[in-house]
Amino acid sequence: MTFGEYIRQAREALHESDRAFSLRQVATRIGVEPAYLSKIERNIFPPPSEEAIVKLAAILGEDQDVLLAMAGKMSTELQQIIIQRPKLFGELLRQLKEAPDHAILRVVREVKDGEW
Repeated sequence: MTFGEYIRQAREALHESDRAFSLRQVATRIGVEPAYLSKIERNIFPPPSEEAIVKLAAILGEDQDVLLAMAGKMSTELQQIIIQRPKLFGELLRQLKEAPDHAILRVVREVKDGEW
């Protein structure tokens, strides 16, 4: 599923129970024209800026990192983290590329818990 399709489905699902999720109202809340958001949802235009995606994620109740990844982008925050230690993070990501989800979650828990 493309970024635009995903956004459209998420927005329309919310719109079924809450009129505040019309295309026009969501576009206004993220600071873009309704026609522009419509073209994004229909995959005529590429995904918007990081700022607009972050706002869209908050409005739709979605994870901003997931939406950014679907858009082929990465948050400025994550970029800065990687830039601080590019060699280490590059190697970590390469090693985790084929790891199953449960193994990655275990690594995340260990880091979160501070168990070195």
